[in-house]
Amino acid sequence: MNERTEKVAVCPGSYDPVTNGHLDIITRASRTFDRVVVGVVNQPIRKKKTLFTVEERISFIENATAKLGNVEVQAFYTLLVEFARENGASAIVKGLRAISDFEYENEMAQLNYKLDPGVESIYVFARPEYSFLSSTGVKEMATFNGDIGDLVPA
Repeated sequence: MNERTEKVAVCPGSYDPVTNGHLDIITRASRTFDRVVVGVVNQPIRKKKTLFTVEERISFIENATAKLGNVEVQAFYTLLVEFARENGASAIVKGLRAISDFEYENEMAQLNYKLDPGVESIYVFARPEYSFLSSTGVKEMATFNGDIGDLVPA
């Protein structure tokens, strides 16, 4: 009589572009949760201008996660905790590369907790080989014709 409920997590981000570091966090989340919803932020009020459209970013992530049977990708336009609730998620999974990531993410986690204490923020440390990797760095390298082949999914 012990019915197990599905454990769902969201992995939010701008993913502009998706990197191998992002893919590693998504893959690790997919091993821990029954279902992972990758949420691609599409907020016109954000300060950062994106290089790729939300549709392109979704397509890149869908291609990169195609072999992961429990991952789906959606755009979202709402508060993160609302997106989590809409998808039945009990957790928000994000990667941390450095202490600066922690400082920002801790603030966001506290705000999210205030909005919905039922949605936990879970942080996964970046693997050493991805600890330097950021979408901003990848875009900058690509702008100057740098080789980004090892930094983004094929």
